[in-house]
Amino acid sequence: MTHTDPPDNGRRAWLSLLAQAPREQLAAQAPPVLADHGFEWLRRPETGLVMVRARITNGGDRFNVGEATVTRCVVTHRPAQGPATAGVGWVLGRDAQRAEWIAKLDALLQLPSLHALLADAVLAPLAAALAERRAADAARTAASRVLFYTLQPEAAR
Repeated sequence: MTHTDPPDNGRRAWLSLLAQAPREQLAAQAPPVLADHGFEWLRRPETGLVMVRARITNGGDRFNVGEATVTRCVVTHRPAQGPATAGVGWVLGRDAQRAEWIAKLDALLQLPSLHALLADAVLAPLAAALAERRAADAARTAASRVLFYTLQPEAAR
């Protein structure tokens, strides 16, 4: 494993976080970080459709739910020293700029010299905002939660 090949779980986690980040937050975080680095396109942003699939129960048969619009792109970053890294960006919808920011951040996050800095400056605030948003969603849905196990004593009679 070279330094450009991070553990799958780490890269998967930061790509998931970047893809779920709202545009406004990426717009505030990404441009200042990316301004000092040069990138080359491997694949310019392109929009297309993907088939969304699901399973009946956890291990049942798969079925097609429908199609979703996605935008993807791939960039390379060639640092002054060391090998080049390729970054990928995939987002739901038709937001080419967001996909570009994600691809560029992905390429930089693969560099050991920049990873810790970017994790603190970009990923940590995005993760905190995502956790806050999920907590607000959970609080909003908790108000309408129905506890069906409370009905069991009545059904046993």
